[in-house]
Amino acid sequence: MTVALMWEAKAAPGRADELLAWARAQRLAAGAAGPLRRETFTAPGERVLVITWWDAPYDAELPELPAPGDGGLLARPAHRWRFTSLGPDGPAAP
Repeated sequence: MTVALMWEAKAAPGRADELLAWARAQRLAAGAAGPLRRETFTAPGERVLVITWWDAPYDAELPELPAPGDGGLLARPAHRWRFTSLGPDGPAAP
């Protein structure tokens, strides 16, 4: 089974680049293995999104991005979600 963990945070005003650098510097590993895949995204509003994919049961204990240590880096607490992959959808229908 593939489980996707999503972490999304909104940076404090003017600190989006710092939040992005912090998120990219975080290393995640479960035992000796890291995620199958990891992607980082940005969006307007100084938001950063990190998605990791793991070969694990849905309820497995997996490492997640923590809250940044700098209390002023975030505009609000980070959001976290866990999903089960249903596989690729293929090309979009015309």
